[in-house]
Amino acid sequence: MPKTSARLLSLLSLLQARRDWPGALLAERLDISQRTVRRDVDRLRELGYPIVASKGPDGGYRLDAGAELPPLLFDDEQAVALAVALQIATTTGAGIEEAAARALTTVRQVMPARLRRRIDTLRFTAVEPSAIRPNPQADGGVLMALSAAVHAREVLRFDYAPASPAGATDDDRADPPPRRAQPHHLVTWGGRWYLVAWDLDREDWRTFRADRITPRTPTGPRFTPRELPGGNVAAFVAGRFKGLDGAGAWPCRGEVILDLPAAAVSCYIRDGVVEELGQDRCRLVLGSWSWPGLAAAIGRFDAGIEVVGPAELKDAFARLARRYADAAGDASGAPATPPPVP
Repeated sequence: MPKTSARLLSLLSLLQARRDWPGALLAERLDISQRTVRRDVDRLRELGYPIVASKGPDGGYRLDAGAELPPLLFDDEQAVALAVALQIATTTGAGIEEAAARALTTVRQVMPARLRRRIDTLRFTAVEPSAIRPNPQADGGVLMALSAAVHAREVLRFDYAPASPAGATDDDRADPPPRRAQPHHLVTWGGRWYLVAWDLDREDWRTFRADRITPRTPTGPRFTPRELPGGNVAAFVAGRFKGLDGAGAWPCRGEVILDLPAAAVSCYIRDGVVEELGQDRCRLVLGSWSWPGLAAAIGRFDAGIEVVGPAELKDAFARLARRYADAAGDASGAPATPPPVP
């Protein structure tokens, strides 16, 4: 490679590494004069790189954003990270799978052989959602529009498609009126994209599925952001998906004592509380969507269970006991006698 071309690539790499570069420091790093730096900057501009120069004693150069994306340089770790990120882009639900595949092909073609070997030896499978309940793809343009409204703090007007009941047809659904909301956050949860917003008509916080949103233009007036309940969007969204108002508590919560050491239980509990009561006993406080669901979650531990409370949890264990006894009777060909209600 000619010396000038190699120097241009080195200069471009430096300009990408930090925002502002004093001309004297660039000349020192490249071991050239500041006059040569100016000439090389002009050559890069002719190639389409938008380099901005600042005048004065402390003047320097900055690689700015332009109308088009020019060729970029990556170091080894950046190139590997980019390739890995492109491979898992199919799990984002953002509708960018084809573009990610094309970008990965482009990046791989220009990689040195040593980096291609690293990428090719990193084999993994991005498991897509179950076909029983597939995650619908959000439109990339819609995500960009929602994100822009969040950033600009502008009221959104949009059509929101309702969930389709089993067996429903287009003739069964009337067109709902457009929604008006103040967008606050764009988040992902369980492979789906959601908009967290203050619903102006219902005067309450809502989470909207992005794949059901069709934005209307233009957007509304600017607004002053409200304080999200709890102040943390992750905790708020987690609480909403537990069926509550963002407080982060399950609608059903119970307490039991298990004949197991706390260490054997805590590794399987995500958001419950486990307390050591002895060598082979522990107290477990856990939550769930429903009382039968909570009883089933506790019943997975192969150990004795003492229900501390509440009464709804005891009733749920009794219902499950009768149900399991009936199932065992069907399996053996003889009816089973259900145990008494505790």
